[in-house]
Parts: sequence; structure tokens; C-alpha cells
Amino acid sequence: MLGKILLTVAVILGAYHVIRARLQHDREPAGAPPPRPLVPLVPPGILKAIAYGLVVAMVAGSLLWLYLDYQSGREVVRVRIINATTGSVTVYEARRADVQVRSFTTLDGRPITLADVDRMELSAGR
Repeated sequence: MLGKILLTVAVILGAYHVIRARLQHDREPAGAPPPRPLVPLVPPGILKAIAYGLVVAMVAGSLLWLYLDYQSGREVVRVRIINATTGSVTVYEARRADVQVRSFTTLDGRPITLADVDRMELSAGR
């Protein structure tokens, strides 16, 4: 929360300084000598290539993250349900993406909902 507030304040201060600099630039006297032409430090072609490279790297990273998240969700895990009062243990297998906080769906499609006295343990399946 504090980070969001600090980011908002930084954006407001940055906008204030930009507007202030533009207003000062507009107030410069007309008789001032023309500014020297700026010589770019890096050729525009290289900057364009760097920009495209960054975009490609971000898209590739996003696709990799999505693929790894998909693979993790498809992983089969062993779900042990332990009844805290009786101590009985029931074992199921489910996909990681199908396991929620108090419920899950088994590999054969059965929806399982835990009672308040049940505890769930996940471990690597198969």
C-alpha cells in the first residue's frame, strides 16, 4: 500500500517538474541565440533494435512463465485427507490446478469438499 502511495507521489512530482520546465522554456526571450542542434549519442537504428529486442524478451518471458504455470497446474499430486478427530487417512490423486483451499477434484472427476475437522496434505504424485 505504501509503495502505491509513493509511486503516485513520484508520478505527480515528475509531472509537476515537466510542466514547470515547459513553461520556463516558453518564457525564454525571443532574441536568444538558436540552440545548437543535438547530436545523438546512439544512432536511432541501434535504439530501435534495442527497443524491439526488449519487447521480444518481455513477450518470450511472459510466454515462458505461462507455459511453466500451465505445466505446474497439470502436475498430478497425492492429496492426503486426515480427519483430526478420528485420525483416519484417505488418499486421492488430483491435478495441482484442481486443488483449492477446502476442496478439490480428483483425476476421475469426483468433487471432494473437506469438513472443518479435516486436514489436507499435498505431496508429489505417482
